[in-house]
Amino acid sequence: MNSRSFIVRIYIVALILRLIPVLLSRGLGIGLDDMFQYDMLARSLASGNGYRWYAQADLKQLASYIHFDLHSVKGYDPVRGMPTSFRAPLYPAFLALVYLVSGTGFSRFFAARLAQAVLLGAPLAPLTYLVARKLFPSLSLEAERGQKQERAARIAAWIVAGYPMLLVYPLGLGTENPFFVLLLTSVYFLLRSVENYRAMRAPGFSRPGSQETIPLNNNIAPLMWAGLFLGLTMLTRSVILPFVGLAFLWLLYALGRRSFIFLLSFLLVVTPWVIRNSLLYGRLTPVETSMGYNLYLGYYPTGNGSFVFGPSLDLLPILDDSVRDKVGIQKAMEFIRADPARILPLAVNRLGFFFGLEKRVLMYFYSNNLLGYLPFPFLLAISLVLLLPFVAISISATLSLPALHWNINTALVTILFLGYLLPHVLILSEDRFHLALVPFIAIFAAQFWTGGFPAFAARWQESNTGRWMTVLSVLLVFLLLFNWSAELSRDADKIAALLGPNGNEAHFPY
Repeated sequence: MNSRSFIVRIYIVALILRLIPVLLSRGLGIGLDDMFQYDMLARSLASGNGYRWYAQADLKQLASYIHFDLHSVKGYDPVRGMPTSFRAPLYPAFLALVYLVSGTGFSRFFAARLAQAVLLGAPLAPLTYLVARKLFPSLSLEAERGQKQERAARIAAWIVAGYPMLLVYPLGLGTENPFFVLLLTSVYFLLRSVENYRAMRAPGFSRPGSQETIPLNNNIAPLMWAGLFLGLTMLTRSVILPFVGLAFLWLLYALGRRSFIFLLSFLLVVTPWVIRNSLLYGRLTPVETSMGYNLYLGYYPTGNGSFVFGPSLDLLPILDDSVRDKVGIQKAMEFIRADPARILPLAVNRLGFFFGLEKRVLMYFYSNNLLGYLPFPFLLAISLVLLLPFVAISISATLSLPALHWNINTALVTILFLGYLLPHVLILSEDRFHLALVPFIAIFAAQFWTGGFPAFAARWQESNTGRWMTVLSVLLVFLLLFNWSAELSRDADKIAALLGPNGNEAHFPY
């Protein structure tokens, strides 16, 4: 099977698997605050009212949960609502396009889920295959190694095609749906941008003259596309900003001044929205003003560094995004100054939450009777299907590290993990945040599965560096196992209640 036919095949399979839960949940509404907010913004855009939320009709639906302070808002329009910058704009814009076609009746939720499965969810599998081929290029290798790399790329694609949490994610109205595919596409074009860098440093490459040069025309397009897609990723979730900075430095090292093409493309996408937000509040304002809210939750005195339901409502009555952001940051600084010794333990907690088991969504939806009662064996089987894939691929990916060699490609993935992980460790973390990295984890897991322990052993015998990498790899596996064991022990009471006869009515908060 050639590459093109495999891409088509894996997309079709991934799409069918995602359409099954979408079709089975055709009558499903929305239940989380985030979904409600994205839906409000999308309806406002689709109706021509601009990027606004919390019109009077929407406030009435939330009146029994939250008391909003309308007196603090200047020029509040009860029909159109008020302008906002709390959420990044791209995902609501995507939903608005769907609503323009489907209308804004109840059927809009099914239309959105269908669009997400077709346009955002299913493409993850073929994109994973393409990224794997660029990350570990096989064309320049001997036939046997080339076949292994091709097989590993296809295995990674199959993992993503059937990964349980990624199958059900199109059901949710959340930024993760476009974020996953935009980030993966961005990395693909970043890898394409340095293909000439790799070729010039390949054994036997003949360099005319003493100074290495890279043809300009061969790098402009990938650099522009990389900047464009990372700009769109930023307009989806601004948590990606640290990686953008690191990627620019990575390109600067590899390509020199040509990397400014990437930076310019990124800024051309992001700057108009920054200008819009800045004009809205009369001061320099980023893509989204949720930093204060997240810091408030991340350092709340009785919190653990993750999302906490009760305090999550504290700042919501403040409708002015600028004021809410300022209050959240001030309160978080007060929390930190009152007990600075918590900073490190909270960071460790967040690291554990980030690599935690993917059980939070199941616990919330099942305990609130959204799935009805499920017999114990069936519920246990579903739990294992949801939890074990991440355990398998993360351990396998970790065991692949000793066999890897440091190069420009693996450096990019390293800074992706560091740049994406850092803000979550410092601010707020949940297990769902690691899903953006699942395609990359799958790629490394597939490398281990095709190379196996012989590559592991060969690396040990190769050099001292190989031995240190092997020790580090084993240590990381033990840390993962310890983290999951501690998590299951911490949540043992909740798990027991969930698996009990009335687990579907336990009503755990998200």
